[in-house]
Amino acid sequence: MQFNRRAISGPVLTTATALIAIFVDRNFVAVPNPAPLFVCIVAVAASLSGLVSSMISAAMAVAASALFFLNHRATPGYDTADLVRLLMLAITAAGAAAVTGLLRKRLMDAFAWERRHHATAERLSAALDQVDIGIVLLDSDTRAEFINRAFRDYFSLPDEKADSKPPFIALMYHGRDTGAFELPEEELNAFIARRTEMMRSGDSTPININLADGQVLRFSCTALPDGGRMLSYTPVTDLVRHTDDPARADYYRSLRGSRGLARHLRAAE
Repeated sequence: MQFNRRAISGPVLTTATALIAIFVDRNFVAVPNPAPLFVCIVAVAASLSGLVSSMISAAMAVAASALFFLNHRATPGYDTADLVRLLMLAITAAGAAAVTGLLRKRLMDAFAWERRHHATAERLSAALDQVDIGIVLLDSDTRAEFINRAFRDYFSLPDEKADSKPPFIALMYHGRDTGAFELPEEELNAFIARRTEMMRSGDSTPININLADGQVLRFSCTALPDGGRMLSYTPVTDLVRHTDDPARADYYRSLRGSRGLARHLRAAE
């Protein structure tokens, strides 16, 4: 059976304090009432191991105080003042044990909930990293709290930048600077401004985003109850690219190739 040192620390400390106080009081000098020290020990026992250990410590403190007062007078026995002090110690020690023990339980329950919540968040994050839909979660200040692996791959977003909680506008500028979008240079700023306005207003109208490497992503914005946003980028290349004008196939290929080359050159720099 495992030896629980925390569970017995309160009773052991209470017993040791009582024996030392009685020994010193009878053999050396008069020792004042150790009741305040007993209450502190009870509170420590409750914080370390919970209500049961602290209640045992409180009972032992009252018993030790009774022994302490027994021969602390000219005649053996107790008077009314001694009984009142013992009653006050019992009430105070039990109250300290109950309050501290309950606070410890609430704190431990909160820690357990936080661990479960963190584990669930980790599993959800790992699951979202396995899908081919780009996912970005924004807080109420439009900073990215989570960016999954698909989005990072689509837009060549380094992990360091993704993990730094960049604002949405920084993600858009990153896509512009790396040549991710299949758009003429003069249209990029208007495109970014339109996308930003849609995100801020919570417009859920899906739009298609053509990437320079030939992929097409369907962007959708969902407003969250806390004021944040969930952005999704679903790959729909096979559903959309067949609508390209076949007569302009060479143009599309050259445009995608030049954009992809420019992006690789910028990444290399």
